[in-house]
Amino acid sequence: MFKLKYYIKTFGCQMNVNDSEFIAGQLENIGCTAALNIDEANIIILNTCCVRRKVEHKIYSMAGKISLLKKENPEIIFGICGCLAQKEKSFIKEKIPAIDLIFGPSQVASIDVLLKKYLDSKKTIIHCNNKKIFKINNTPIKHKSDLVAYIQIMKGCNNFCSYCIVPYTRGAEESRPVEEILAEIKNLSQENYKEILLLGQNVNSYGNDGNSDNNFLSLLTKINNTGLIKRIRFTTSHPKDFNLDLIKVIKNGENICEHIHLPLQSGSDRMLYRMNRKYTMSQYYQIINHIKSNIPEASITTDAMVGFPGETEEDFTNTIEAFKKIRFDSAYTFIYSNRDYTLSSLFENQIPLNIKKERLWKLMEIQKAISLQKNQEMINNNYEILVENKSKKGLKNQYWGRTRTNKTAVFYHRDEKNNNLIGKFVIIKIINTDSYTLYGELIDVKQ
Repeated sequence: MFKLKYYIKTFGCQMNVNDSEFIAGQLENIGCTAALNIDEANIIILNTCCVRRKVEHKIYSMAGKISLLKKENPEIIFGICGCLAQKEKSFIKEKIPAIDLIFGPSQVASIDVLLKKYLDSKKTIIHCNNKKIFKINNTPIKHKSDLVAYIQIMKGCNNFCSYCIVPYTRGAEESRPVEEILAEIKNLSQENYKEILLLGQNVNSYGNDGNSDNNFLSLLTKINNTGLIKRIRFTTSHPKDFNLDLIKVIKNGENICEHIHLPLQSGSDRMLYRMNRKYTMSQYYQIINHIKSNIPEASITTDAMVGFPGETEEDFTNTIEAFKKIRFDSAYTFIYSNRDYTLSSLFENQIPLNIKKERLWKLMEIQKAISLQKNQEMINNNYEILVENKSKKGLKNQYWGRTRTNKTAVFYHRDEKNNNLIGKFVIIKIINTDSYTLYGELIDVKQ
């Protein structure tokens, strides 16, 4: 047992957040405790992302500061894991001599073993094998929330979009057995969790690797039919693998939330082809129209990239027109970033940064206005939210939660005698909104 304090800094996606939860769970299982801040920790781990170059710069900057801490206190154990570790393991060891542990995403369930190896040898341990069989069943985990839990249903990606490094850092797709997933959900139910988020780089391809007799539709149906969890969410869906029958599953699934995140990336067929996305805008619109006609109350969110190599003004205009036509509830918009090992890094006609920024701001402003309009349509209507916590602003009796459609809502509860609403489902009436948040008043407490 180790009487050490750990500090984990997580960069990147929800998958990385979940990986950090597994790391924390294993460390606590062997006797470590969480440090309140980095200065009091003697195990420091950076769980890294390498999808954007800007994030890499932040990671290396932070690694430099941790190296200085380790210089003052050589007993500190310093580790880097995640996608950047997988991609640049040799470079990291050379650039950061103070590093003790380097391990990839597939090793997050082995931190206790790697830590013991390091303590026995006092030599840098490098373990980055993304071909390892996906086994996280019964691995200790410390969820960040007591109400909402992430569940990885698969790892890896087979899509090889021309701009994306994930297939190289997380390996090929591999699905978890449905029995494992259902057992994990049963345990979460017994711990009184109210919501789960099923995670995969492309959940629509769950089971395609042959490791499960189920596909994503049957998995989602089985989870809903257990009745164990009140809210079921999932991310991310790839349009090329989107089965229109999924919409029926969502519509008929009482506990499946009416929110679909469907990355667009570009509204130009020419760009989609160069990105190797394997769908056209006609196919994308077909999915959107099917969602809207069958689940009109559903929220649809997306990702979109500007400044992909060779993107013309006409290509960008097509993206703007797609945003205006579809009217997403919200969108994560970002500038294309060249990544080593990807095909697009070799493309000619790279777009100047100033043009990328201009296009990004224009798209963001358009989406901001659309989001505001969509939210204003909800004013004077009642919605169920799961109360997740009190407001970060510290205002007395102000709470926040999310609607089934994944919109953040803030409300006041004026009953001084009954002000413990965290973890309960409540009905609120929307009275005001901005582009990002709904504001409401409490109507009823369901449980």
